[in-house]
Amino acid sequence: MTGLAQEKIWLAGGARLSGEVTISGAKNAVLPLMAASLLTGGECIINNVPRLDDVLVMLSVFKELGVTADFCGHRLRLDCRRVRPAAVDPRVLGRIRASNLILGPLLARFKEAEIGACGGCSIGSRPLDLHFAALEALGARILPLENGYFAFARDLKGAQVTFPFPSVGATENMIMAAALAQGRTVLSGAATEPEIVELAAYINAMGGKVTGAGTPIIVIDGVKSLHGASYTVIPDRIEAGTYLLAGALSGGEVFLRRARKAELAALLSTFDAMGVNWRETADGLWVKGGRLRSTDIVTAPHPGFPTDLQPLLTAVLCTAQGRSTVRETIFENRFTYVAELKKMGASIQIRDNCAIINGVPALFGADVAAGDLRAGAALVLAALAAEGESLISGVEHIDRGYEDMVPKLSALGADIRRVKLRAQAV
Repeated sequence: MTGLAQEKIWLAGGARLSGEVTISGAKNAVLPLMAASLLTGGECIINNVPRLDDVLVMLSVFKELGVTADFCGHRLRLDCRRVRPAAVDPRVLGRIRASNLILGPLLARFKEAEIGACGGCSIGSRPLDLHFAALEALGARILPLENGYFAFARDLKGAQVTFPFPSVGATENMIMAAALAQGRTVLSGAATEPEIVELAAYINAMGGKVTGAGTPIIVIDGVKSLHGASYTVIPDRIEAGTYLLAGALSGGEVFLRRARKAELAALLSTFDAMGVNWRETADGLWVKGGRLRSTDIVTAPHPGFPTDLQPLLTAVLCTAQGRSTVRETIFENRFTYVAELKKMGASIQIRDNCAIINGVPALFGADVAAGDLRAGAALVLAALAAEGESLISGVEHIDRGYEDMVPKLSALGADIRRVKLRAQAV
């Protein structure tokens, strides 16, 4: 039996990247903003929306909820007047982790919501316990179903909630649920990521009352209703970090239009330790690569080093001078990509949640497979610097979070393209 054609990324390494790349809208900001639109019975417009598979899957979820959507270019219009708290096909929910964010807004607006087992990258345990405990503090009840959960409440009432860990998703769900709750909700130990600030600003543009976003204490004064709004999404700091690392690794000069220093402080501080030249301009960031030094980093919630950039930095450190250590504190399965880097000649040992990297003179092209989104980006970076040709499968993971990665890298001088290869006959 003849196999189907499978799309992969082909690269010939060694090109020194140079030029300019424009950073797309932030995936991790867009998805919560889409979810928050469910709080209103009006029309919302979100600008600078990246055309990503995760966004398209979220729109499939919204269609089942009764949302009418128009996605033209990078402008997304959501008409939420006919929304209903329906059970969404678990096969759709299972394709995206952010689908759990419909829980808070539907519970707030309709006093009930049903979600299935949410998907996303297999990078570690990401239970919904923190979401459920916080929502129950507002008066909700959560019942387990065979393939998901059903949440309901007679009324949601403001409460004091303390998170034992600054979960981004739980903070987002609580901000949305509390936006229409009776009285005041105070979140302590909240996540402080820039995407949290975006969500609060969006809800405030809809008539909400959220203060303190970006700090560990967020105050939400519930309102009776919210109206539609128009909002423009911030640039994607993880995409910006990806191209900064690509420029540093290749030894070239790359300008990232729309990249913002404040949101990349932890990476830029690491660049200083590695000997990478960079500077801020009026409309972006510039980076120039060279011989890189080893360094040690520990991932942490914002403003610490972001776990989403950990695999990419590890790939870059594979050819840095000396020994580096990368300690992962957020997701216990984040190092699954290391086996693929070893196929390319990397010298990495994993001890518990720490990678010990001994820099090698060069990596070599190989056939490798991406197991998740950021692992895929890490393998692309490694292949860009490797001697010879590489072939990367699992492109669907990369498409979840990077808009036009191949064309953007090609415009910077990379010898890269997407190819379709016949899968092995069965």
